[in-house]
Amino acid sequence: MDRADPYPRRIVLVTGASRGIGATTAQQLAGPDTHVLVNYREKLKRAQAVVDAITRAGGSASVVGADLSDDTAVTEMIDHIRDRYGRLDALVLNASGGLERGADPGYALRLNRDAQVRLATLVLPLIPPGGRIVFVTSHQAHFHADGGPLPDGYEPIAASKRAGEDALRALIPEFTDRGVGFVVVSGDMVDGTIVIRLLERRDPGAVAARRTHGPLPTVDDFAAAIVAAIDAPAVNGHTFLVGGHDYLTTTMR
Repeated sequence: MDRADPYPRRIVLVTGASRGIGATTAQQLAGPDTHVLVNYREKLKRAQAVVDAITRAGGSASVVGADLSDDTAVTEMIDHIRDRYGRLDALVLNASGGLERGADPGYALRLNRDAQVRLATLVLPLIPPGGRIVFVTSHQAHFHADGGPLPDGYEPIAASKRAGEDALRALIPEFTDRGVGFVVVSGDMVDGTIVIRLLERRDPGAVAARRTHGPLPTVDDFAAAIVAAIDAPAVNGHTFLVGGHDYLTTTMR
């Protein structure tokens, strides 16, 4: 790397990183040569706790707040990244939603498709050749078109996440022209996440059914796969699949 670079660490933005998979991904990513931007929507204290844990372990991180469904907030976040760091070496699109209590019917699509595409498009000029965008999703969403059973109430989330993946895949020619990689990391239900807890309240039988196919990946397992996907050799559009061997043997894609 050019020694004249005023900020020589690799800069990585992880969205939805104040808890769960995003927080663990940020913690696994952080190190002396990587500065992690921990994005949060509302929970500043929670995000700051992630940053504090990273710095105590000898890593480098800072918080960047923005509701990804808020155009103004996203623009301000990107302006901050540009002004402070000058570039973004990798973007992990982890934030998603739709199961929240009181969420309006259109929220899942706004966050899981529209916000993902807007953020990826806006940060693209900041990502140098060789950088990568990683989209994080679930098997229930990635394989949505195959019509497999879904937990009660999860259909809008699965459909919107798949719509987001498809919309990002449509941008692959633009990513490729700029020398930027794009990959997907898809996982089975992940033990220990808020999504599992919410699904167990809505449809405990669906979660139990997934467990009959074998142990579910843990948060650490899934975060490790996301971290590896940032640097792993892969063609643009490749999907890394984590857990869910029944999915992998019957609907490989």
